[in-house]
Amino acid sequence: MRNAGALCQPELLDNPACVIGTSQRCEHALVDQELNRRLYAYENQVRGRFSPIVDTLKTLSAFQHELDFVARAQRVAQDKLTYTLPLCLLENVWAAGLDLRALHSYCVFRSFKECVDQAEADQRPWRERMLIDAAFIQSCGYHTLDISPCADGRLQGLLPFVFRMASNDAVYVKAYAGALFDVEGDVADWTQRELLRLAGGIPGGESGNYLKIAVYHYSTSNPCQQGCAAHGSNDALATQEAADRLAELRSAIENTYGRGAAPDTLLIGVDTDTDAIRVHLPDSESGNCPMRYVESATLFRDTLGMSAEAARNAIAQTIAGAEKSCGLQPGMRKLIAQLLESNLSQIEYVIQHHEGRYAVIGHDEAFICAGEATSYVQMRNKYYYAHLDTVEEGAPDMDVGIKIFSGLNISRGLAVPVLVHFHYSSRVPGARKRAVARCKRVQAAIEDRYPKLHEQGMLHCQMAVSDWEGSERCTFIDAVDQQAEH
Repeated sequence: MRNAGALCQPELLDNPACVIGTSQRCEHALVDQELNRRLYAYENQVRGRFSPIVDTLKTLSAFQHELDFVARAQRVAQDKLTYTLPLCLLENVWAAGLDLRALHSYCVFRSFKECVDQAEADQRPWRERMLIDAAFIQSCGYHTLDISPCADGRLQGLLPFVFRMASNDAVYVKAYAGALFDVEGDVADWTQRELLRLAGGIPGGESGNYLKIAVYHYSTSNPCQQGCAAHGSNDALATQEAADRLAELRSAIENTYGRGAAPDTLLIGVDTDTDAIRVHLPDSESGNCPMRYVESATLFRDTLGMSAEAARNAIAQTIAGAEKSCGLQPGMRKLIAQLLESNLSQIEYVIQHHEGRYAVIGHDEAFICAGEATSYVQMRNKYYYAHLDTVEEGAPDMDVGIKIFSGLNISRGLAVPVLVHFHYSSRVPGARKRAVARCKRVQAAIEDRYPKLHEQGMLHCQMAVSDWEGSERCTFIDAVDQQAEH
């Protein structure tokens, strides 16, 4: 693949997905222009809640010694950020000085909470236009899609943007550094879904199958530095290890429950510079060959200017040519074809709104989410996710996150904001109390793992819990909440 010699410094095209003549327009017949418009409005809404933070804090810093500082600061915060700031961080600044690190972390968490609270209203306009929904997934022969992308923040917009897939009860996303999901944990997840299916609790479960998807990533602009950090930006290693992990999952389930029990698997790569995808075609045994794939960027270029029908036929022919040695199942072929077609809209989205390649091709996350990811806000580079049950188990993910934020925040004098988040089920008595206790244990362990950062005020943790079944979403847990926890 890449990562050899001169390929570390590839020759970059101005617009990598759309090389056209002067009289041509970079508009593809299969692109959903209206969906692109709605997603762009959503992107601006979400990013607009974070973008004023730094300038607002600079404004506060400039008049922190004025007599009316607290009242004035609250007016500025309300005007610029739409929320007020904690009085404990504004009072007595004439003696101690303004704690800009703590304020910055607070604003990051508070702005994220605003995004969570407004998620349903923000996302409603584009959810209804997503073609890959629960009904489509079921029509492909699958009752469950279990997706494990890399925890890299550049993949946080995977479902709505890259895949154009609606979040629903049939889709589960759990990210891991390097897309190296926990095989034992996934066997347990598969077993739980199978029990629910056999009990009649999954629509379409009678005849459907379970599909596990692993999503690795790479960078065509800077492959040796902006690829997957967990694999040392080695694209070949990232691809092979994700494929191996899928094979291990199948083997684990078949060794436990018998031949034929294993779920289908699919391997997908994402070019985080352009959001184009590389779909590997599984064989009849659901084996994923690293060298057998179809790339959406190539399809975009090859079918640009065609009618929708001609372009769709060309996609089908490309898949048919690539699958000669493997033989796809009809449902898998249908899903792959739709993933590739849907991704054409995202390629054009990046062309329209980001000049074909993101200006920041590396990390630009606002915080680390440790524990269980919040799926309410789906946006590229909003946060880095470190999946963990205990810090010891999730140490590699956390260490990668701290390394990333050493460049993003610490080098600029800012602290590392860490949202410690876990879910609970309101159907289970005492579950919320136990989730809060879990947050407390994990936060203490994080602070113990990075003692220098914690002691220097360069690590700020905020605990939060969400209810799987109810309406509570990312509720912040502070000292008062802990004392009153029921």
